Amino acid sequence: MDLKGKHILLTGGSLGIGKATAKKLVEKGAKVLITGRHAQRLQQAAEFSGAETLVFDISDLENSAKNAQKCLEILGGKVDVLINNAGIGSFEKIEDINQAQFLEVFNTNVFGLALLTKEVIPTMKKQASATIINIGSSASVKGFARGSVYAASKFAVRALTQCWQAELRSFNIRVCQLNPSEVTTAFYNQERLERDDEVNKLSPNEIAHSIVSVLEMEDKGFITELNVWATNPF
Repeated sequence: MDLKGKHILLTGGSLGIGKATAKKLVEKGAKVLITGRHAQRLQQAAEFSGAETLVFDISDLENSAKNAQKCLEILGGKVDVLINNAGIGSFEKIEDINQAQFLEVFNTNVFGLALLTKEVIPTMKKQASATIINIGSSASVKGFARGSVYAASKFAVRALTQCWQAELRSFNIRVCQLNPSEVTTAFYNQERLERDDEVNKLSPNEIAHSIVSVLEMEDKGFITELNVWATNPF
């Protein structure tokens, strides 16, 4: 895919992976719309990346269809790429988890992701060409201690990805999942403060590079799943 002139919707675009990816896509000539919950952070990300913005909480399931329609209007009724990047986490021991934690994480990572995608799919089918990238995690393929809630949500995203691949491939819609290992972002930071880069850990730039590389493959082929690890995290 030649990214120049493409219309791209990217959730969770105010910080970290989303912000870095938006910048690279805009530099490639794409029209990029980033979403997030916090207006000021989105504005800062827009100044950094050159993307357009829309404030909405992907976990607000009741307004998912309405917010998706706003996105389509901003993008001129066209979505060449959807990047489902928004995500949150909860990391408790099994004896400490509760229903509220599952609902909070799944409303964003799974239900919100799926319902937004549902609203965009008819437009993609009419175009007969599009790409969806779901941002998973190394927790999508292997569980870990205190990962009951988060890993379960990311395993669910992997299942959605595989189902959509089977369902949408005949419409020339490519569906990929990208699974980063630990990335130095503001993820799971209550103050939403970005972490400093570390030489032995992935930064948002490596993941942004991977996303762009997946998109730029010729449309006749697509990467079904991509795992990105730090070379030497120890």
